[in-house]
Amino acid sequence: MPNYDYRCEECEHIFEIFQKMSDPKLEDCPQDRCEGKVKRLLGTGSGVIFKGSGFYQTDYRSDSYKKGASGDSKPSKAKDSKA
Repeated sequence: MPNYDYRCEECEHIFEIFQKMSDPKLEDCPQDRCEGKVKRLLGTGSGVIFKGSGFYQTDYRSDSYKKGASGDSKPSKAKDSKA
């Protein structure tokens, strides 16, 4: 469900409301003692909002895991053998 921005044409109060796309547009200002009509503002569209501790499980690995992984990725030096 998207957020919609509205602005009162009388008191110019701007507010945001979380509505279904199928819900009717708001018409009256929610401010006390204001009888103004509201107009829905054009938005930038619905963007993706990431909330929580992280998007990928591997983003926040422990320090011990990172240390072990960096040791695995380093190339080992071959010893020179004299024949």
